[in-house]
Amino acid sequence: MVIKINENPTATAKIEGSKEYGSIRGKADFYDTYGGTVIVVELYGIPEELEEKSSGFYGFHIHEGGSCTGNEKDAFADTGMHYNPAGRPHPGHAGDLPPLISNKGVVWAAIYTGRFYPEDVIGKTIILHERADDFRTQPSGDSGAKIACGEIAAWKEEGKK
Repeated sequence: MVIKINENPTATAKIEGSKEYGSIRGKADFYDTYGGTVIVVELYGIPEELEEKSSGFYGFHIHEGGSCTGNEKDAFADTGMHYNPAGRPHPGHAGDLPPLISNKGVVWAAIYTGRFYPEDVIGKTIILHERADDFRTQPSGDSGAKIACGEIAAWKEEGKK
């Protein structure tokens, strides 16, 4: 897998925080590998008070909607529900990922999942939630508000169209 993540990803998402959490920024890269996907995530700017409140644990999911837009109540309402093509209960959704852990406002993680390939999630969104997923509550793990979002797109080499 290390060889794969030294290559170009198949897909990528630039992640940005909501208006309330505008300091959050980063990316997620999706690599096609060995019957699934490796996701490499880098996030910066998680506020100290949020990290204290959540103990540094955050729900992290692929959502079925394709746009990081929403409304006054939910900045990312258009992301819809978790990506769940098989119609399984939570935490069996294809888009259910392990929680992320921050340290001094920074997250770095590599996640392997056999639940989808990168091309399956191009056009979907990736969401960071304000607290950890409890892996029980239906339909989405009671992980709170969506605080950061990225639209997953096919990877393009910089400078190419």
